[in-house]
Amino acid sequence: MQQTRLAHTLGIELPLFSAPMGGGTAGPALVAAVSNAGGCGLLGLGGVPATAVPELIRATRAATEEPFGAGLLLPLLDPAAFDACLDGELACLVLFWGDVAPHVARAKERGLRVFAQVGSVDEARVAARAGVDAVIAQGFEAGGHVRGTVRLASLLPAVVDAIAPLPVLAAGGIASGADVRAALAAGAEGAVLGTRFLASAEAAASDAYKRRVVAARAEDTVHVSLFDVGWPDAPHRVIRNRAVAEWEAAGRPAPGARPGEGSRIGTVRLGATRVDVPRYSLMSPLASFEGDHELAALYAGESCARIEAIEPAATLVERIVREAEPRGGGHGAR
Repeated sequence: MQQTRLAHTLGIELPLFSAPMGGGTAGPALVAAVSNAGGCGLLGLGGVPATAVPELIRATRAATEEPFGAGLLLPLLDPAAFDACLDGELACLVLFWGDVAPHVARAKERGLRVFAQVGSVDEARVAARAGVDAVIAQGFEAGGHVRGTVRLASLLPAVVDAIAPLPVLAAGGIASGADVRAALAAGAEGAVLGTRFLASAEAAASDAYKRRVVAARAEDTVHVSLFDVGWPDAPHRVIRNRAVAEWEAAGRPAPGARPGEGSRIGTVRLGATRVDVPRYSLMSPLASFEGDHELAALYAGESCARIEAIEPAATLVERIVREAEPRGGGHGAR
């Protein structure tokens, strides 16, 4: 697999990134495994208590000497978490869902590269004017929170053309080496994989959640704004489960009138504390989740259709690299 200009700048061998899946799903184990395999792992710090951020960065650094980064969600941003990232000697910081301009100057003063994830050409242009070092074009087929409405095949070349020569990464629906090869051919300088690495041994999601990803088809995912407790008005793609089905059967009522609203669906351990998870919470099931997965937010992209097993992240990276070669088969990691 070719080393792109951006990969060279970051000091990584491969232009492969594991997505900064929020809430701690992309934790130190996954990030270190991807970076140690030659890519760049990205810590998912969106929604993580600011007090935990320095320790997550330290734990990752203890597990790898290779470059890694982190991602923050601007609507959930705690200034203390941002400050911890500035102090963390990260290769890059990914900002998503909002105006990145107020944060770029501070980060660059500290020598930190800033990437903005976007869902439209207009948003990419705004981020470029703000001085970011790269843009991640996220296609509509992506899992988790989805900013735009255009699929990657149309969005990626349009963003590349609009902000050239600024580097662009591709995200959304990427699960195989063939997908990565296509993204690079369309002008991307790297690929960001979320759902594929969610179904890895090292991801901090529950085993039951990972199994649901493996079993799901693309048509089992749905784009909704249902799981909004903690972050309203933020559309996302999830696997259809009982929570979605009961809401649809009730006529898709607005918040305040949804089935079972206000009830507890389980608990999760955050640090040394176990906390309740309410119905329609934005929190996805971490490994410590105890409760009903049929009522939880099971974020996943359409690429779930091409995922057939939960495997170590290093194995996934190796296969993606092999498939990305012109004679590597390119049938996709299923």
